[in-house]
Amino acid sequence: MPSSTAPSSSAPAVDSLLPHIAQRIGSQHVLTAPQDVAPYLHEERGLYEGRTPAVVCPGSTEEVAFVVAACAGAGVPVVPQGGNTGLVGGQMPFGEVLLSLARLNRVRSVDPLDMTMTVEAGCILDEVHRAAEKVGCLFPLHIASQGSCRIGGNLATNAGGTAVLRYGNARELVLGLEVVLADGRVWNGLKRLRKNNAGYDLKQLFLGSEGTLGIITAAVLKLFPLPVQRATAFAGVPDPAAALALLSRLRATAGDALTTFELMASFGLETVLKHMPGTQRPLGDTYPWYVLAEFSSPTRAFDLGALMEAALGEAMEAGEVLDATIAASEAQADALWKLREDMSEAQKFEGGSIKHDVSVPVSRVPEFLERGIAAVEAALPGIRPCPFGHVGDGNIHFNLSQPVGMAKADYIAQWERFNRIVHDVVTDMDGSIAAEHGIGLLKRGELAHYADPVALDLMKRLKQALDPADTLNPGKVIAARE
Repeated sequence: MPSSTAPSSSAPAVDSLLPHIAQRIGSQHVLTAPQDVAPYLHEERGLYEGRTPAVVCPGSTEEVAFVVAACAGAGVPVVPQGGNTGLVGGQMPFGEVLLSLARLNRVRSVDPLDMTMTVEAGCILDEVHRAAEKVGCLFPLHIASQGSCRIGGNLATNAGGTAVLRYGNARELVLGLEVVLADGRVWNGLKRLRKNNAGYDLKQLFLGSEGTLGIITAAVLKLFPLPVQRATAFAGVPDPAAALALLSRLRATAGDALTTFELMASFGLETVLKHMPGTQRPLGDTYPWYVLAEFSSPTRAFDLGALMEAALGEAMEAGEVLDATIAASEAQADALWKLREDMSEAQKFEGGSIKHDVSVPVSRVPEFLERGIAAVEAALPGIRPCPFGHVGDGNIHFNLSQPVGMAKADYIAQWERFNRIVHDVVTDMDGSIAAEHGIGLLKRGELAHYADPVALDLMKRLKQALDPADTLNPGKVIAARE
């Protein structure tokens, strides 16, 4: 596993800085006791254990700016953190001051006529959903951790999720941002405009930058009409090529009403059924691959269930689908979704899992799966591939469970070896080694290995221009000083 090369904070500098910060934001919001800082230092996958002299919890944009400016003046680096649900170590401090955005949790405004809402970075994603729904609108970013992740982190990592097929990634759901820069200045770009060509689109610099160029404190989000009906189907298919044919068929049938198209291997579903309470086998038999597909619409002008049933019937006649079920109620739809959403959690019960969040052109997903599975099985007999994900937008979570009987530590020690195997295939297919989870610390070396040298140079120049002292989340995404 890669290790941190981030610089530690100078103890004397921090010791003199913390009272100054506490005087401004309140001593109760400057945490130093081990039991208080511990929850901020455990990364979701257990790959990294952070360390920090203090967790500071400002409660407003002005307080964030004060903290950042004070740290910059003292030469103390800062790591911003939202809900601590990141999967690549980008939110972990390694000696820096940790700046938690959890207290910036206000929904500032919701405008159903503009179809926008302005929220602070610390809002939990589920709370954003509920605020939109109260005015009959939809914010369509849906991910497994939405009950605990915070919107600032979602935007800083350009989160994807299950509805990208219809609505796009996080960066496509943002109209404006408010950002604290490395020197403590605040850029107020909170415009609700659909068209704005007044100079560079600065918000795109910070979306997906993982807190290395600036700290997002608020955002103007796009809203959409709230769906009033949905049709959720679970289908067994013979192979990924058949799944791709089904994707084309469903898109031709429903157009933009096709909001979700998820693929999962048989091993993944069996793991969920084995380990996750309350799950039930969705079909009468087992199949090599499965698809979870959903239509949704804000209108009742047509019957989505009838459309789904007709399309699946045609797909069965064409050999694209072997068996399928359509949820007859919201409860049944939720049960089908649980089979997909519990997949990552279920894998933990099968020992070590080496995970890859990659994307390839949608048309090449079957080829990637064939080549990727063959390559890892040849490298380690008994390895258990568990690919699943958002095949409708080409994003596959190519997870690899350890062979039965192998020691977990011995298996996890091969993470970098399997990175190279999988990422070589992805790169050869004009894909990306980081689809929706970001680079953070986990993939920094992989980015340096695979990225175009000109692109890396531009990234470093941006970092040096916006954070010349390398005080914002140092050591993440790129090594600015190498």
